Amino acid sequence: MFKEKELSIPNQIYEKHATIYYDTDIPPKACILYFHGGGLLYGTRTDLPELHLKTFTEAGYPIIAFDYPLAPSAKLDLILEDVLGSVNHYSENFRLYTDEKLPYFLWGRSAGAYLCLLAAVSGKYKEKPAGILSYYGYGFLCDGWFLTPSNYYLSFPPVNETALAVIPSGVHAIGDLNTHYSVYVYARQKGSWIDLIYAGRQKFFYLDYTLRTCEKMPCPLFCAHSTGDTDVPYSEFLELCGKYRAQRFVASHNMHDFDRDEKNPITARLLEATVKFLDAKLS
Repeated sequence: MFKEKELSIPNQIYEKHATIYYDTDIPPKACILYFHGGGLLYGTRTDLPELHLKTFTEAGYPIIAFDYPLAPSAKLDLILEDVLGSVNHYSENFRLYTDEKLPYFLWGRSAGAYLCLLAAVSGKYKEKPAGILSYYGYGFLCDGWFLTPSNYYLSFPPVNETALAVIPSGVHAIGDLNTHYSVYVYARQKGSWIDLIYAGRQKFFYLDYTLRTCEKMPCPLFCAHSTGDTDVPYSEFLELCGKYRAQRFVASHNMHDFDRDEKNPITARLLEATVKFLDAKLS
């Protein structure tokens, strides 16, 4: 039987939770630690489609979806520290999450995948992940696309700086589409995305918060991307896969988060390929 439960995680900066999805009838093989997308500016831990939840839990992979603090009130240093804290909280307190000690995979969609990749290469974890699932993730490996106005978002109605006044000033983890998405649109229209998520010299952004200086991933990598991705260029996916010899899943689609369409056969094929990857890395 499919179930979910919420866990409160001690945190001095903001109210933090995790949601655990599992199937009581299926013996677990490993846990998936999930981090949501949203450009680090919006989104919530509970954004996973039902098809994803059922597919993975029925295959023996409970999902633990974590909060993390959102920009611009939190910058990349705090966000990454929090993600690593979540990973290590699972390793050190596994009985809060599962009945037995299990290996874990990192899974992120978009910005969540970016955070998983950074966390993995940092080496600041108690136990190494068994693998990483990157759904339309990135490592800022290709020049230009994240520092200049996005042609796709310039096709939207213009959003001005007043969008920033609507979101809370304190550190928080819940970024509702109705209040926070317009900030992401604003940032991509102006080419100011990095300014909202990072405070510091550009030199150190490239050194500390991209994958440009990292030659090796510490664990196997599965990458999925659409050829017509509107947010993260396909060239970024190719660079990421080529650099780390990732297993690839390519969708002929013109949508960034193409898997949100649960009725499209490509989504089912993606989930099937992901489960095969998970099983293979545990065998």
